[in-house]
Amino acid sequence: MGKSWLKVLKDEIRKPYFLALKRFLLAEGLTGLDANCQIYPPPRQIYSWSTHTPLGKVKVVIIGQDPYHGPGQAHGLCFSVLPGVAVPPSLKNIYAEIKSEYPSFTPPRHGDLTSWADQGVLLLNTFLTVRPGKAGSHGKQGWESFTDKVVDAVDKHGGANLGAKTGTGRGVVFLCWGAWAAKRTEKLNKSKHLILKSAHPSPLSAHKGFLGNGHFRKANDWLEAKYGPDACVDWCRL
Repeated sequence: MGKSWLKVLKDEIRKPYFLALKRFLLAEGLTGLDANCQIYPPPRQIYSWSTHTPLGKVKVVIIGQDPYHGPGQAHGLCFSVLPGVAVPPSLKNIYAEIKSEYPSFTPPRHGDLTSWADQGVLLLNTFLTVRPGKAGSHGKQGWESFTDKVVDAVDKHGGANLGAKTGTGRGVVFLCWGAWAAKRTEKLNKSKHLILKSAHPSPLSAHKGFLGNGHFRKANDWLEAKYGPDACVDWCRL
């Protein structure tokens, strides 16, 4: 886990529920060797979101549900897949929405969103692991409680600029796609953050409010007004 996150979550990972989660993962086939591991993503990538996006640099949060459950897909960033892996349908719809908001955008042939994470977009799944071929299989094992604490940390500390003395963030953008993501942000300070909600980009729901939601431009407009133009995310840089 990234140092900035470990600093605020160190007590959380010592709690009984998290220790039980670790035992569950070991029973599921978690090993220290990526090649032998029987869960997704590989162990060294479970906390990729925390290493690519330090807490103090978070300016946008996108919340997913659980990792992709196909071979070679998940790598610790929600909606993202590594180069060489087919772009998933939901991500194709995300690209389509960016294209509608930024006409000069050319959707890449890959689905790697690491560039967003490196710019301060926290790509956080609610469940950080999954059993191969079985969506939602690691739900209700403790990940929900842990990632709720991650969201709480962003609520307090996230922001493109931090208060110099207190380390308290001045607010971020939450992109909530689907009922699941919206539920995770219900308790947030709505006067501090920009919380944008729409349907999920899945092919089953994208035409029910995701496509045409304008979220990417709205996020940048808010970030620019609050922090200046340097805070904007280059969504097209992939």
